[in-house]
Amino acid sequence: MGSPNPDILVKTPQGISHMNDKIEMNKADRDRLRTLAARQKEISDLPLMHERRERGAALFNGVSGIRPIFGLGSGTFDRDFMPPEMLHCRSPFARGFEMQFLRNIRHHEVLGDDNIIPETVNVGWVTVIDLYGIEIPRITRKDAEGVVTGYNFEHPIKDLDEDGFDMIKPSCLSVDREATEARRSCLEECIGDIVPVKIAPGGVDNRITHRLMQLMSMESLFLAMYDCPDKLHGLLSLLRDKAKEWALWLEKEELIGTDEAGKPKQLSDLDAHMDSQETTGIDPGQFQEFFFPYYQDLASLYGRIYYGCCEPLNEFWDSVSKIQNLYAVSISPWADEEFMAEKLHGKGIVYVRKPNPNLLGVDVELDEEAWRAAIATTLKVTQKYNVPVAFSVGDVYTLHGNLGKAKRAVDIANEEIDKVYGPLES
Repeated sequence: MGSPNPDILVKTPQGISHMNDKIEMNKADRDRLRTLAARQKEISDLPLMHERRERGAALFNGVSGIRPIFGLGSGTFDRDFMPPEMLHCRSPFARGFEMQFLRNIRHHEVLGDDNIIPETVNVGWVTVIDLYGIEIPRITRKDAEGVVTGYNFEHPIKDLDEDGFDMIKPSCLSVDREATEARRSCLEECIGDIVPVKIAPGGVDNRITHRLMQLMSMESLFLAMYDCPDKLHGLLSLLRDKAKEWALWLEKEELIGTDEAGKPKQLSDLDAHMDSQETTGIDPGQFQEFFFPYYQDLASLYGRIYYGCCEPLNEFWDSVSKIQNLYAVSISPWADEEFMAEKLHGKGIVYVRKPNPNLLGVDVELDEEAWRAAIATTLKVTQKYNVPVAFSVGDVYTLHGNLGKAKRAVDIANEEIDKVYGPLES
């Protein structure tokens, strides 16, 4: 391996922007998408996929005793899973859907985890979501394998006490329905006779502290809690209000989908995710004082909340447990598993375990004994307290070219799950 490549400076507007690629496909692109769509359709119709849909629905409705779902997030190790040479479509428009199909197919054929292959293909709304009205440069860095992995922001707020946050402008939220329909129509013309083409519901980034870290550094945040607590509350209140504005705009514009009767959904119909992993190093009392009230306000907009990512949730459970509509929580590698299983007993909240990604990503070969022990420990504590459990493996950034390691990790996990729940019927 060579030395890391030089830094790359990428300047992008903050928020989320789904711009409209030029809509074009040549015959080879169309043929490629049709072949992949047919394969996805074949997989999605398997009895195994119907079983997973039913099992997943029951599990995430809090039914205990359900066999766990074991999911492996592949997006972070695409250098191994989806290398560029696998992509054949010429146009960026077609290539995006090629990647969508390939990822689904390869989860089934290569990884064998419980990823549910969709029965449709989704086209996103063409929107511009600019929350700050300012440009925040993002510096990205490549690792030793030449893949962009790390990044940091050039924060506009250096010192909240001195700078304030007057540079933040009103949000700009817009949707291009004509462009969205053009994308949907083009794809439907290509593959609609094979797989239904749908417009995917829009979503909101409710991670207040994640967006706070775009505006100011961690050091500045820690100092602000002491130097200018009122200003920090003002900034957090603004970020909460912008997330609310975004969510309510999606609802007003009818961009969050329809129910079975075709009626536009409301925010209260939706499941939402939020986390605050950036505040891991903050005292639980300070988390309750400075951050949690704003998360609690946002949570009340939605039907159900899945809370957490990499933070040790046991340390903040006194606060997070006050969210009335929790349906799932993340149990990270740094969480106290026994503590959280006991706290979730009888609550119908899903214990979403994130095994330590270092076990899968650091070494070229899988430490099978350590991986097996990690899965077995989670199964033991969740069985003890009769808590519904799912596994979500993320943050694996490289397999060092050993893609079979991921498949072996899935197989070992299923072997341990079989010991507790019995094997799946063929």
